Amino acid sequence: MYSKDKVESGTQENQVNNLKDKHMKFIADFHIHSKYSRATSKDMDVEHLVEWSKIKGINLIGTGDFTHHLWLEELKSKLESKGNGLYIYKNVNFILTSEISSIYSKKGKTYRIHNLIFAPSFEVVDKINNVLSRRGNLASDGRPILGVDAEELARIVFGIDENCMFVPGHIWTPWFGLFGSMSGFDRIEDCFEKQTPKIFALETGLSSDPAMNWQLSKLDRFSLISNSDSHSPSKVGREANVFDCELDYFKIRDVLRTKDKTKFLYTIEFFPQEGKYHFDGHRACAVCFSPKQSKESKNRCPKCGRSLTIGVMNRVEQLADRPEGNIPENAIPFKNLIPLDEIIAEAKGFGKSSQAVTREYHSIISKFGNEFEVLLNAKEQDLRANVSVRIAEGILRVRQGKVNIRPGFDGEYGKVNIFSEEETKKDAQAQLDFF
Repeated sequence: MYSKDKVESGTQENQVNNLKDKHMKFIADFHIHSKYSRATSKDMDVEHLVEWSKIKGINLIGTGDFTHHLWLEELKSKLESKGNGLYIYKNVNFILTSEISSIYSKKGKTYRIHNLIFAPSFEVVDKINNVLSRRGNLASDGRPILGVDAEELARIVFGIDENCMFVPGHIWTPWFGLFGSMSGFDRIEDCFEKQTPKIFALETGLSSDPAMNWQLSKLDRFSLISNSDSHSPSKVGREANVFDCELDYFKIRDVLRTKDKTKFLYTIEFFPQEGKYHFDGHRACAVCFSPKQSKESKNRCPKCGRSLTIGVMNRVEQLADRPEGNIPENAIPFKNLIPLDEIIAEAKGFGKSSQAVTREYHSIISKFGNEFEVLLNAKEQDLRANVSVRIAEGILRVRQGKVNIRPGFDGEYGKVNIFSEEETKKDAQAQLDFF
């Protein structure tokens, strides 16, 4: 834990009322996808996004996928402009965002880079879509694949409106990140060239947290943001950003541009080991290696002899010019959390999607207002008075970072354990003895 700041507490109703204030603390998740993106839930629509934003305690959420014509029609028909670059629906704020997948060749090498675009109005979105529609089929997917150089894409966006924000997405992901081991660059300047100075924020992705990025001095000037990249409503906010400023597109942009620590308070992070590309490995052979083990095996799978997928931790070590544990002077703090349904599932010994976990989840939310209130702010005595002993203990351990994680690798999420096997057996036996 690097921050002692607290998110404003209160029920969902209080949080909605707080939105009337010009200056307030709020939680933002900028990167999500709509039901028109591949491998997404059919419930990724405006109504479900609003419902789950309130359950989670999110005040500002990205629209995602504004390049898709059907999703854009839905957004235009439901969102009301606030006149400050943000939009609103049923007291939840929206910011216009989309993700573009660029696959292109540059100097004899193929690159696959995902970038996030933020726009301050539907008028600007229409102009962006008009230009990009000439470069590829925007209707093919909510996150379209275009053969457009990332530098050229940035030039197009800034040429339309310099108030847009252009953020390289999940920068360490092996296959589709700016610094990815399989198709990325070693320097941001090599990717964006003359457009580099106009870029002031980077998305760290689920498999890295800010501390890992602090090992690279060349990233010090950038605001490091964290988002869910959610494909289903219940996963919004699994990573997020906490601000203390006006709910205004241009104010938020200025906070990120200047990296204002008084207004960009901290980010909410996965434990990076839980991300599905943290370690190296070969999923088909169930081989998961640390960077040291990969080096010893010459980056080859010991079972089949094929190349390992080099993960985020290894790639950070390759490019780092500082030791682990370094904290830059202008660093934005962060907090590592585990989603509440995962904590409940382990505490109860059921799967996340089970009815028992779902019932318990909504029961706890009804008592505290929203999930972030439970995970971040609820006092220990209130937790122990209102939820089971084991769930309360799980929440407190997560806050303290007292978890064990088997790292994710080659597309497979890591496995988190809050309780030891011995504790789980003792609790199970205690329940049997009780009955």
